[in-house]
Amino acid sequence: MFQPPYVNAEKFQTQLHDLGHAVIAPDLVQSFFGVQPEQLARLSGYWDKLPPDNFLKDGGRYRFRRHSCFVVDGDEVIQSPHRAHWQPLDYNALHGGIERLFEPMEQAATALPAWQQLLRGLASIASGLKGEKPWFVEAHQFRIDTTDGIGRPTPEGAHRDGVDLVAVFLINRHQIKGGESRVFEAAGPQGQRFTMTQPWTLLLLDDERVIHETTPIQPDGGHGHRDTLVVTLRAGGFQDP
Repeated sequence: MFQPPYVNAEKFQTQLHDLGHAVIAPDLVQSFFGVQPEQLARLSGYWDKLPPDNFLKDGGRYRFRRHSCFVVDGDEVIQSPHRAHWQPLDYNALHGGIERLFEPMEQAATALPAWQQLLRGLASIASGLKGEKPWFVEAHQFRIDTTDGIGRPTPEGAHRDGVDLVAVFLINRHQIKGGESRVFEAAGPQGQRFTMTQPWTLLLLDDERVIHETTPIQPDGGHGHRDTLVVTLRAGGFQDP
């Protein structure tokens, strides 16, 4: 496995601006977002009761998820009324063009101080990259498992999300192999590949400039799974039909 190209605290925002992506180690996540390990561990517990994703067009049973929306304006974090997730076909050829209504995140999870801190921190990163403004945030809890022998974190393949900033937190890996993250220039030949293995590693992506994907996972010694938190931030409003 290729190790993540971690960047230090002084450089990660510069690298995100210059290259369109950056990978942050868990200790920097804790210090930048102002969260303690025990707070993140408490939040991680909310991945154990995710309902199945009933919208997979490949017929798979490997994905479980919850989805909620927020608006972050400065230090204010407001949860939006529950809404469907929608993407245009231009960005998601497999599942685009349909409204997918998932179960919301549990209220106990979104009320945690660590959750509020994560959203505020991501909004500050987006504002540093794109300019200060309110951010329309969609949060996705994912569990990809190996019940049927293989699980696909990105069944749509390499893609963009149609937003301004994408944040992918690794929550946990359990008895799996695979799950390699791949990031490519949207308008050039350069790319990187690496595998996130440490819980609360963070991959940041300038969605206008890069495309990304994660390779399938397979069991490694038993029934395995890969848990992630994917948060997207978009200026001007949520995507909808």
